[in-house]
Amino acid sequence: MAQTFKPLLSVITVVYNNVEHIERTVKSAINQSYPNIEYVVIDGASTDGTLNILKKYHDKIDVLISEPDQGIYEAMNKGLDLAKGDYVLFMNSGDEIFATDTVENVFNSLAFADIYYGETEMLNEQLQSEGRRRHQAPDQLSLSSFRYGMSVSHQAIYVKKSITKSFDPKYQLSADIDWILDAISKAKTIVNTHQYVAKYLMGGLSKQKHRESLMERYEIFKKYYGFIPNIFNHLIIAVKLGFYWLKNQKTND
Repeated sequence: MAQTFKPLLSVITVVYNNVEHIERTVKSAINQSYPNIEYVVIDGASTDGTLNILKKYHDKIDVLISEPDQGIYEAMNKGLDLAKGDYVLFMNSGDEIFATDTVENVFNSLAFADIYYGETEMLNEQLQSEGRRRHQAPDQLSLSSFRYGMSVSHQAIYVKKSITKSFDPKYQLSADIDWILDAISKAKTIVNTHQYVAKYLMGGLSKQKHRESLMERYEIFKKYYGFIPNIFNHLIIAVKLGFYWLKNQKTND
């Protein structure tokens, strides 16, 4: 059954003035061995040459919109509204689908799941691998998996479009967490593909505005887990971060 399961995947890329990295992202999507991909690119009216690169690949991009927007999540909502796929994957500028056969392997893992997910490799500013992201993908993804942090990034999760909602505009930095948790709460079948599925370029907006991002995450987690459990979970997060920091300090000494 898995070998004949070929759903349409909408890969959605959001970009604004990222001429340095957009081509890597585009190539990772259009060079997939999987035959049934719709590629949607939402550009926020870039002025740095990004659009010229995108136009080079116009014959491989199914939908290309270039116009001003109010930020990343408005752009991601545009992409979601335009996507015609059975599943959606957000692979924003600077990030990459892990390998050319990744999408094919994902859908060969099991047919008709609501969500597929895997591991993410981190890339530094020199595009060198920093290994797996700090939060390892759980063996079995569920709503409780996010209690102590974002256990799966949006680059590493394929979601059936019929269970998605729009990104909530009240969150400026962490709406993707809310979006994933909402999808997980609706999903009946969630598949761990047991493979690396994405490469993530470190240092995004949520890292640049870390305090604001953490405050948003706190509010999102409170919505899904409740007030008291969320307080307890954040104490555990703080302890884990402390141990992680000490471990890396000793490693670097």
